[in-house]
Amino acid sequence: MIARLDAAERETALSRLAGWTYDPDRDAIHGRFTFRNFRSAFGFMTEVALEAEKLDHHPEWSNVYSRVDILLTTHDAGGLSARDIALAEAIDAIFASR
Repeated sequence: MIARLDAAERETALSRLAGWTYDPDRDAIHGRFTFRNFRSAFGFMTEVALEAEKLDHHPEWSNVYSRVDILLTTHDAGGLSARDIALAEAIDAIFASR
């Protein structure tokens, strides 16, 4: 089972993630990504989906035209885990490469 991050681990991890906000009600992190158009946003989602599948960790997300909102939490851990941080870092790398 994946372990939930404690407060100190969470703060350290979040300090490395620019643009992600912490949601204390869900013990989750949220990222918003904006693109030129729907096609670019959907292409990004496709790349993220492939990476998420490799990590066996799947985001809660939504897409409205050129915007993609992503919420990460680990249900098995009951909150934020290292798995969420790893996927957020991968998402940031995908976004930076576009």
